[in-house]
Amino acid sequence: MNSMSYLDVHRKFSEEIDMEVAAALSQLGTSSRTTRNAVAALLRHRQLKHPLTVLPLLVHAAETGNPRPALPLSAIHLLWWTSACYMDDLADGHSTEIPGELSENEALLSSVVTGNTLPIQIIQSQRIPESVRGALTTELANSWTIAADGQMEDMRGDIGSATRKSVVETYRGKSGAPFGMITAMAAILSGAPDERIALWREFGYVFGILWQLFNDQEDILSGRNEDLLNGTVTYLLACAAEDAPLPARAHILSLCAAAGGSRAARAELAEILRGPALLRRYREDIDGFRDEAHRILCRLGGDATHLRVLQHLVDHAAQMLLQAELVPVGAASGTY
Repeated sequence: MNSMSYLDVHRKFSEEIDMEVAAALSQLGTSSRTTRNAVAALLRHRQLKHPLTVLPLLVHAAETGNPRPALPLSAIHLLWWTSACYMDDLADGHSTEIPGELSENEALLSSVVTGNTLPIQIIQSQRIPESVRGALTTELANSWTIAADGQMEDMRGDIGSATRKSVVETYRGKSGAPFGMITAMAAILSGAPDERIALWREFGYVFGILWQLFNDQEDILSGRNEDLLNGTVTYLLACAAEDAPLPARAHILSLCAAAGGSRAARAELAEILRGPALLRRYREDIDGFRDEAHRILCRLGGDATHLRVLQHLVDHAAQMLLQAELVPVGAASGTY
């Protein structure tokens, strides 16, 4: 048990999480057969690469020693991210139809039901004690609002005015809010007092920043450089622009302006982002977020076995994937 990983937890509970999702789908009823089938198609098509649906299980187990009561929250987490990832692709201008199953508009409607209606139905089900349903609904609503705000800030991002601080604030919204939501939900369900709920929520926010940094690196390692193609102001790009002397900064800004339509500009920018000095500073910043997540976990304490899994998960998210001297092209990338 001492060497248990978050993947071990997922293997143990994945079938039960799927059953929770299937039960939520069944609540749509026979009169909503078309919607139910459309949501099922979206879930099949948008399977998540990294099984972080275990996060509420680990938080609940850290509080109580028992992960299983949080299974409905794992289903909510999966549904939320399935919807959010679809909408993110839509915002980036990617093709979002599901050929042979759903048009783009049908998939969009399905994503709304997936991320909103089904989570509310789960919260209102008999699986969740009535005493906490109101608080869980509030967390869900707040998360969507804060994450949407962060996503819009991301879409409006301007490398010319971006700083480390401004990008971190954006990341706290678009990625931190959903993790803060689900960790706070698990704490609420466990019966934790308000001060511990607040700490678990903050842990989720910091973890979300780490996970966004992890995803940013995976995009570069993939060789596709979709963030550069889409004009996304990542933390690493903001570091490069903020640290560069004026002539180099002007060149970076010109490359960013051209990157959407120029493969050569994207390739040159990607090379700049692999600079040894920049990556050393980037590594230090990642370590800072990792250390903050660990400090929060230390303050929280709890069941030792599951706390260790959370600590290992933080370390996994805080990996420095980019290396200045060796950058594989074509490696698997992934969204959450």
